[in-house]
Amino acid sequence: MKLDRSDHEALARWAADCAEHVLPFFEQKFPEDLRPRRALEAARAWAQGALAMSEARAAAFAAHAAAHDATTHAAACAAARAAGHAAATAHAVTHAPHAATYAATAVAHGAAEATDVAEDTARERAWQRQQLPEHLHALAFPARPNP
Repeated sequence: MKLDRSDHEALARWAADCAEHVLPFFEQKFPEDLRPRRALEAARAWAQGALAMSEARAAAFAAHAAAHDATTHAAACAAARAAGHAAATAHAVTHAPHAATYAATAVAHGAAEATDVAEDTARERAWQRQQLPEHLHALAFPARPNP
């Protein structure tokens, strides 16, 4: 699939939206740690042409460091990883699906105590699909081979 710059920007914005959707899982546990939030801001700034890719990439690394620091809180860790992949989408579009997958993982871990994990995860994935232009679905939601 050949992508132009506007598609790449759309994927970065979508990845940031997916990560922001679950960012409360991180911010509730670590309210003083702004690294994932800054990664989302970097992804969006890059998509607007207001930030260099290298700066977005640095924000991605910082969000992944926040995830590493949050490893004892699975939902928070996954939310920070989603933010890191959102920012990394500026570097390579292949990070966008990872942002969505980590967001769904955050929902699964966050919902594990209270509700039906499969239902909540499916609802998150449906929400993600609704946020993205259909012509980008194949890239964002690659088909999984059957085992």
